[in-house]
Amino acid sequence: MTLKSLMTAAALAAATLSAWAAEAVDVQNAWVRATVPGQMATGAFMTLTAKDGAKLVGASSPVAGVAQVHEMKMEGSVMKMAAVQGGLDLPAGKAVQLKPGGYHIMLMDLKSTMAKDSTVPLTLIFQDAKGVESKMELKLPVASTPPGGMGMEMGHGMSMPMPASK
Repeated sequence: MTLKSLMTAAALAAATLSAWAAEAVDVQNAWVRATVPGQMATGAFMTLTAKDGAKLVGASSPVAGVAQVHEMKMEGSVMKMAAVQGGLDLPAGKAVQLKPGGYHIMLMDLKSTMAKDSTVPLTLIFQDAKGVESKMELKLPVASTPPGGMGMEMGHGMSMPMPASK
């Protein structure tokens, strides 16, 4: 097999994996919280529904040095935040909210200010039941509060359709 045919096969496999994610996981109400100059971290929020079940195992964005799946929770009277180890389960057909004060994508070591009304590219990394990873490329709107005027605790208010697979 030539190098060119190997590269073509690898590109086709990557496109197939990305198509799986676009068909298998629905993303709704996605947004990134705006920042002020000098702020080095922010959150990305959305609702994920996996058709057949999956895990959200990672994320990346060119606007951040680090992107992680995080969880905020109360331990006693202290609010704690940490990376989710092993991925966030997305049970088949059940909506999982990534919202302020709960699960979210933490964008850290920001390279610039996240300006309101701009967009942020974000790649979500999923794993299916067989352990196969796939990526989904998104562009999320940046807002000071959740789009649609919903309360911060709701973490939703706008719908973001997924691109059709190729």
